[in-house]
Amino acid sequence: MHVLQSDASITPQPAPSRSRSPQPRGRAIVVTSGKGGVGKTTTTANLGTALAQRGSRVALVDADVGLRNLDIVLGLENRVRHHVLDILEDRVSIEDAVVADKWSPTLHLLAAAQAREKDDVDTDRMRELVAQLCERYEYVLIDSPAGIEKGFQNAVVGADEAIVVCTPEVSAVRDVDRVVGLLGSRFTPQLIVNRVRPALVKKGKMLSVEDVNAILRLPLLGVIADEPDVIVAANKGEPLALRADSPTGAAFRAIAARLSGEETPAPTVSLEPDGFFGKLTSLFGGRRSK
Repeated sequence: MHVLQSDASITPQPAPSRSRSPQPRGRAIVVTSGKGGVGKTTTTANLGTALAQRGSRVALVDADVGLRNLDIVLGLENRVRHHVLDILEDRVSIEDAVVADKWSPTLHLLAAAQAREKDDVDTDRMRELVAQLCERYEYVLIDSPAGIEKGFQNAVVGADEAIVVCTPEVSAVRDVDRVVGLLGSRFTPQLIVNRVRPALVKKGKMLSVEDVNAILRLPLLGVIADEPDVIVAANKGEPLALRADSPTGAAFRAIAARLSGEETPAPTVSLEPDGFFGKLTSLFGGRRSK
């Protein structure tokens, strides 16, 4: 497990005339939506994997106390020994609780408690925990539970950025719109439209990305097609972001590049029938749609 050394543990002392630059604070990003079943956990796992594959130090935090699933999607369920509440209640350290990923050495998971309730989480302590993780990692992705009650509050309290995941359904759009309102002026979330079926969009039987964002008017981070392999990969605990032959994996890698500051277009899918779910193209060019 990767542990950052403190200056005190380094024997040679710096020259008096030179100062040591502080470690930059990591970015705390909550992945949320309001509605359940839209793919928040899959998005968190794949985006975290894609960022780690780029060499970044990444911590994934499962904030869905009582219903944890992030460990399963990552294939780490057998490695979990401690959870978030063990840290918040001072039973173990962060270093003892995080689980190293099987595929990416710079990716770590902090699992949720399975046999506890969301009301057991002290929100202030959760904020402190995220701040501590940001001292150790470049990215801290927080997987928010469904709903807008205590679990949502615990997930967003330490975040300074948000990604909202929305499927092309009226109910999902409505719930995301509510979440955006709750986030208020703290930050403007970025949008991932998930589980798009180009054939249904083309026939007018599914909302298009333009339809979704005509209501939400958020910066578009990317679009993910409804690829059958997403479910297979989740059941196997192997994120598609690891696969070079997966359009979904390519989309998550492009999203990770955008988060990292690269000037690359937001990934989406074409409505044309050529290729598996259509080829990756650009939509909105990364600008905010108003």
